[in-house]
Amino acid sequence: MALRLNTKILLGFAIALSVLMATSITAYVTIRELSRYTKLVEHSYRVLEQTDDLRIGIRDAQSGMRNYLLLSDTTYLSTYQRNAFLIQRKATALHGLVADDHSQHLRADTLRQLIQRQVEELELYKTYPPSPAVAQTLLLNERQPLRVFKSTVTRLRQYEERLLARRNQQQSLFQKLAPSAIILSAVLAVIIVLWLFNKIVVELHANDRLRLELTQVNQDTARRIRGIEHLARQVVQGDYKVKITDSGQDRLGSLATLLNQMTQALDDAFGTLEKRNQELDQFAYVASHDLKAPLRGLTSIVRWIEDEQAAELSPALRTYLDQMKGRLARLEDLINGLLAYARASRTEHPVEEVSVAQLARDVAELVVPPEFALELAPGLPTFLTDRLSLQQVFTNLFSNAVKYYHGPAGQGHLRVSCRDAGRHYEFRVQDNGPGIAPEHHQKIFLLFQTLRDRHTAESTGIGLSIVKRIIDDRKGSIHVESALGQGATFIFTWPKG
Repeated sequence: MALRLNTKILLGFAIALSVLMATSITAYVTIRELSRYTKLVEHSYRVLEQTDDLRIGIRDAQSGMRNYLLLSDTTYLSTYQRNAFLIQRKATALHGLVADDHSQHLRADTLRQLIQRQVEELELYKTYPPSPAVAQTLLLNERQPLRVFKSTVTRLRQYEERLLARRNQQQSLFQKLAPSAIILSAVLAVIIVLWLFNKIVVELHANDRLRLELTQVNQDTARRIRGIEHLARQVVQGDYKVKITDSGQDRLGSLATLLNQMTQALDDAFGTLEKRNQELDQFAYVASHDLKAPLRGLTSIVRWIEDEQAAELSPALRTYLDQMKGRLARLEDLINGLLAYARASRTEHPVEEVSVAQLARDVAELVVPPEFALELAPGLPTFLTDRLSLQQVFTNLFSNAVKYYHGPAGQGHLRVSCRDAGRHYEFRVQDNGPGIAPEHHQKIFLLFQTLRDRHTAESTGIGLSIVKRIIDDRKGSIHVESALGQGATFIFTWPKG
């Protein structure tokens, strides 16, 4: 089965990389081993150098002590002390150098003990009065330890010299292999690169031919896509009557047909929607005039009865009239709330520069009684936005806080703060009212949902629904943080632009 050209090139790359990887690993291992054996050879030379220093040092130390005892010259005593310190230090260094070889480590340990005993014995002779007899005694006593020392040093050196011979042999081997491996890797790399270059050149020529064939197709496709983009822009701008002329039988042609059908459907749907909006406006007109007028008439009649027939009203009848006034007021509030809710997301307001601090103060003057304290946190922003909609949100939140507050007079408190949340501002409106139980945190934003008695005139359950609808229309969010007896904090986000 013949392989495709792309498959051949990929296979060639895989083989090339494998060969290069193998030769590179070989070269790396060879160079690493050469470096290792070079360090081992240097290590052996250092061990042998230390043994030479030990032999010379112990000889000089003994000679210095003998000359001191023979001649009573303290200069020789200084020579002894310098060499005694030197050989102990050298013995310790040698012991550390051969720590990786057990047998050599034992020999070095023996040498260190022999040197320690020899130094201790020489130190003892410092306490004797200098004389030829004492020097002769030292000479006789040091022969046996010196023979043991030389024997130990000889065994250590012989072992290390054998190690050095093997290491030199391995070093020489890898010195020859390393250049060969590097040269082989370079030659293979050149061969593989040339082979791959040839394959790529062939593929590029084929691609050039294919590119020439596709240029015309791409130009035609680009022209047709521009037509689709034009349709999309027109739809975004609200023109749903635009159409595309494309008779192609491919997928773009099918897409053009579907887009034409979509714009026709959108045109029909928005026409229907506009008609429904007109009907809604007509309903709002009827509700505000034809429904509210009888309500005002009924309210006037009730007040007239209270004023004109006050003397004839029994206590029970007065109670019934009060209940009727409450029902009428609640019905009027519900009608006003429904109208406000219906118009909340359909009314367009101009964008203007708004100082949130000043807006909050303006709203507070309208709906917050003087005995309530309004605190504005520093850093409230000034930005371009829909002033009337934001004012409506603050108005409803402030009104709710005042409406539900039942604490001591003069202790009501409202606080407004803001945090920059990237593309939005996050506002917090906090009060010290009775609070809201956690199980009601979602319920309060639903239409007609209220936590107060439904017979209370001002509790229509529409205010927070209007707030949520306004914020939802601006892709924001609102939620409440509260618990019973701990006040409530309404947190909502508002776009910056």
